[in-house]
Amino acid sequence: MRIGPYELKNNLFLAPMAGVTDRPFRSLCRRLGAGMAVSEMVSCNSLLWGSEKTRRRADHRGEDEPRSVQILGTDPAMMAEAARVNVDQGAQIIDINMGCPAKKVCNVAAGSALLRHEALVADILQAVVRAVDVPVTLKIRTGWDRQNRNGVAIARLAEDCGVQLLAVHGRTRADQYQGEAEYETIAAIKAAVRIPIVANGDITGPDKAAQVLRATGADGLMIGRTAQGNPWIFREIAHFLATGEVLPPPAVEDVRDVLLEHLDHLHVFYGEPLGARVARKHIGWYSKGLRGGAVFRHEINRVDNAREQRARVRDFFDAAADRPIATIENLAA
Repeated sequence: MRIGPYELKNNLFLAPMAGVTDRPFRSLCRRLGAGMAVSEMVSCNSLLWGSEKTRRRADHRGEDEPRSVQILGTDPAMMAEAARVNVDQGAQIIDINMGCPAKKVCNVAAGSALLRHEALVADILQAVVRAVDVPVTLKIRTGWDRQNRNGVAIARLAEDCGVQLLAVHGRTRADQYQGEAEYETIAAIKAAVRIPIVANGDITGPDKAAQVLRATGADGLMIGRTAQGNPWIFREIAHFLATGEVLPPPAVEDVRDVLLEHLDHLHVFYGEPLGARVARKHIGWYSKGLRGGAVFRHEINRVDNAREQRARVRDFFDAAADRPIATIENLAA
């Protein structure tokens, strides 16, 4: 699969998720099989005016190529400038967020709220594509609500503006993350344009991944929530799509080792005590499905010291090593 001049090792994407897909998690998912990982969304306002949190979100030093940064905003000129700043800092792909359903984003008419304003969508896409000489990609939902599914129209518009890849979450903005993803609209979008389409939503395991590819005809898959605490999902899906075989779930020892590696990177990336605090949600996801996990999570959430956090994680997983880990589907529940 290609995005402009870049050939990916496979067609599996880690979805951008605010507060989750920082550089440590992106790097880990890529090592465990993701062909592509997009940064957390970066507000064009914060990027241009300066924010330590924003600079950290756009930090892709040492990452595998291609490096993609997702930007968010409503003003075409500011979005174009934010794209230029990111490219100057080493971004090789600019991704535009028009899919986030969060109220704080949509209340300022950004993210998926833009789907209501097709003329503004065109202005933003044209401004960004003209501003940079790297590929521009776009993430959308199927529409604003179920009475206004305009994903096909937005896809055609994006293609006309020079967008080189489109990722589609199979829900409307009004759906948030409720109900089942609707793949028929993604299939209609795929049939309407020539650019690569990446399907997103409810991809909970290898078999579901194959089903979604068949149902949508999409060129690739984007996995978000299923990868939380489960970064080897990419390796398992890639193996299933290539061979038809299901890999066994990871042993507790493997989960422990991946988590400890993840913690080390988080502690270095954020420093103390922030790194330990950021790590708490990841520890919760990794420990889901293990006996005693609820008590462990309650205790670990009080720990701010990186060394103590690491020691407690090792002790918990060592004690659980003789018990089976939950299935991928249970981890994604």
